[in-house]
Amino acid sequence: MSFMHEEDTRLETTRGRFENVLKRHAELAERLSRDSDKMIFERLQKEFEAARASQTQEVTLDGEQWNDGLLATIRERVHIEADRKAMSGNINNLPESHVEEKITYRVGNKVICCLEGPRIGIQYETSFAGEPCELYHCVLESKSFLEKMTVLEHTIPFFLPIRAAENDLLSSNAMRFIDYVGELLQAYVDRREQIRLIKELYGNQIGELYHSLPYHMIEFVLDDSDCKLIVTLRYGDLVSVLPTRVRVLVWSMHQSKKNMSPTILSRKENGSRGSQPNPTRLSYAENALKTMSLPEAYAEIVLNLQQTLQQMYQLRGTS
Repeated sequence: MSFMHEEDTRLETTRGRFENVLKRHAELAERLSRDSDKMIFERLQKEFEAARASQTQEVTLDGEQWNDGLLATIRERVHIEADRKAMSGNINNLPESHVEEKITYRVGNKVICCLEGPRIGIQYETSFAGEPCELYHCVLESKSFLEKMTVLEHTIPFFLPIRAAENDLLSSNAMRFIDYVGELLQAYVDRREQIRLIKELYGNQIGELYHSLPYHMIEFVLDDSDCKLIVTLRYGDLVSVLPTRVRVLVWSMHQSKKNMSPTILSRKENGSRGSQPNPTRLSYAENALKTMSLPEAYAEIVLNLQQTLQQMYQLRGTS
């Protein structure tokens, strides 16, 4: 009983924390959805579309083709183009190749292009289950080819640590920064869409569901006539799509008596066990959540739940 009380207290604490986070999220989402914020996305999207429309070719890069040398070439190109335009339209002093060649590079879910001025634009294309999701933008700028780049503006969700990544990576390894931001965004969309999907498919079975803004802390409750299931997921970092810490606790309810054999039920009624058993960790459910997507793991848990509960009742009844 004390263990169950502690779990209930812990759940209430977690619920209160998540409710405060969700309230803050709603307030920030409202602020970020104002016209000025939408205008940033629309302006950058139009600028990226114009840059891609004016390209002379789009090059798809694989593996080692995307490297520091190529990024340096892109940086050099944007500065040459910026210098050319600063010369009041006098294009005769620069090689023709620099004037006409406009190349866009596609690397995985990233499209990298040269924007007006000394700026490099990266458009991130996210997806889930093969279907496209949101586009995100990040614009990098440097005052000269020899100076480090900085993030000028972006449309990345505020709760993803782009400024920390800028401080840690951009000056020392710009290519890694660009890749890491793409990984952050795709992992966030993966986690978010997995939650959306289980709510869509199994919403009538889920009693309560709480999550952090980046969906790296998730907790939900499954209630049915035989048991109460609490699932807690923690992701080791924001680029993870599978949780690293998982706990699934199950409480058998009094209605489960109808599934017991007469002998087991008689022993229960004679007081051989407490009226409310302690929760049990479901190892098969935890393993499923660590190795499968959340909708797949949920289906696996529900599919095997009744058999697992029956085995639990039999073991308790014979002990």
